[in-house]
Amino acid sequence: MLANLKIENIAIIESASIDFTSGLNVMSGETGAGKSIILDSLNTILGERTSKDLVRSGAKSAKVSAMFYDVPKKVIKKLEEFDIEPEDDNSLLIQRSINLEGKNTCRINGFPITVTMLKSIGKELVNIHGQHDSQTLLNSDNHFEFIDALAENNIIIEKYKIAFNKMISFKKELKAMNINEEEKAKRIDFLQFQINELELADIKIGEKDGLLAKKEVYQNSEKIVSHLHNAYELLNGATDENGANSMISFAADNLEKASSYLSDLQEISEKVREISYNIEEFTSDIRNTLMSIEYEPSEIEETEERLDMLYKLSLKFGDSEEEMVSYLNKAKDELNEIMFSDERIEKLKLELKSAEEQAAELAEQLSQVRRKTAIKFEKQVKEELAFLDMPSIEFIVNQVPVELNENGADNIEFLISTNIGEQPKPLSKIASGGELSRIMLAIKNVLSEKDEIGTLIFDEIDTGVSGRAAQKIALKLSQVSKGRQVICVTHSAQIAAYADNHLLIEKETVKNKTYTKVKSLDIEGRKMELARIIGGISITQLQLDNAEEMLKSSNIIQGEI
Repeated sequence: MLANLKIENIAIIESASIDFTSGLNVMSGETGAGKSIILDSLNTILGERTSKDLVRSGAKSAKVSAMFYDVPKKVIKKLEEFDIEPEDDNSLLIQRSINLEGKNTCRINGFPITVTMLKSIGKELVNIHGQHDSQTLLNSDNHFEFIDALAENNIIIEKYKIAFNKMISFKKELKAMNINEEEKAKRIDFLQFQINELELADIKIGEKDGLLAKKEVYQNSEKIVSHLHNAYELLNGATDENGANSMISFAADNLEKASSYLSDLQEISEKVREISYNIEEFTSDIRNTLMSIEYEPSEIEETEERLDMLYKLSLKFGDSEEEMVSYLNKAKDELNEIMFSDERIEKLKLELKSAEEQAAELAEQLSQVRRKTAIKFEKQVKEELAFLDMPSIEFIVNQVPVELNENGADNIEFLISTNIGEQPKPLSKIASGGELSRIMLAIKNVLSEKDEIGTLIFDEIDTGVSGRAAQKIALKLSQVSKGRQVICVTHSAQIAAYADNHLLIEKETVKNKTYTKVKSLDIEGRKMELARIIGGISITQLQLDNAEEMLKSSNIIQGEI
């Protein structure tokens, strides 16, 4: 249940704290007072898409928070999935801020979450039914969803969708393989040409880097020889002078002689002698390297040609050796598939037939459940409509078999006849706005027994309805609110009279700024608001008396339900 909603800097609402109760909560007020802004704020807290345009003019950010109590078990389970510790009393504090920079932050009980996580929780907390819902009734493509919701056949639907998707996958693969012989021959020739070209190239991973390194050596061979020769002479000695090695060796001899008189020099002598040995080894390595360097012009030419070939292949088959080798493997796989396509086609046909049979069987199971549920749905909706002052309406769930599609093998459409003797026709051709509102309310009431969500919100469900019909809607809303929370935005005095908690939305202008305020009305306040809804501009004593009578009558009638 939604206990409190706090709004800061959303549109014309600078600050508002709204307390809701169990039972029927009614929100009323002049057109443009801010009722839709409150619903926008609720949608924000439930994880729906939002915009920085909602931020009040002059403010840098907006905030909305909502406190829920006695949240459903599904919500507790989701909190545990998100590693959020639920409160001991099963309360839930949701907070969301919107900044002009476009950054949104969401928290549940202080834990940061994503908008996607918030939306998955929000849909288990509140059900919002508005005028848009009534419009969905006009589109028969949506009608099967109402039947499925009552049937609770999610398991069959899930199995069917898996089978249907498998069937579609086999069909696509089979279609792709059913190419004509001329195209097949062309593709085989092309693949064989590419495979031969890549296999003859004998590409090895890392080869290009090795060739580039070799090329670098070839291009700088003179410099390399010169540097190695200089290093060798400096270490080993030139013709007319000693090198570092002989000088260090001579120094080691002298240190060794001196150490016979000073024992402390023995260690130094040994270390210098070791350096001499190391230099002699290095000199030998440099000499061997010099002797091994041979540069044949043909090797340089071969390296250049190989690099050029790899470059040309990379333009066709991928930048790296890995990509080119991968391309070769894929080409071989495709060639094998085409060469053995006849076998694969026959196998696919068998797999497709099996998938079609499985999908058809599950579709028939789904159709049977829907037919059985449709009978129950028709009966319950007609009972609800009779209560809502539409006793003569004929409501039919027309279920027609069609080819398998993603939703099964049924076309389901709601047909109605509003007058005795008339043939039932699609809703879009007969129902008025007021009738659609009552039909939607009837359907929502029928489905409510399957709905564990504790808070229902009706946004102007009374549109196009007045008089006796509005009174019946008020009775039904009051009835639905028993044992759960209903929040209703309305312009109907009949509905407002049944409120357990009546909230007045008012707009005022102070110093050229517009503000929206929300207050819970006492008995006198409710009389004034009902009189305003009934009468309009000026309120008379007769209207006040009428409002008081409506409040008294609603209490008496409510007590009888």
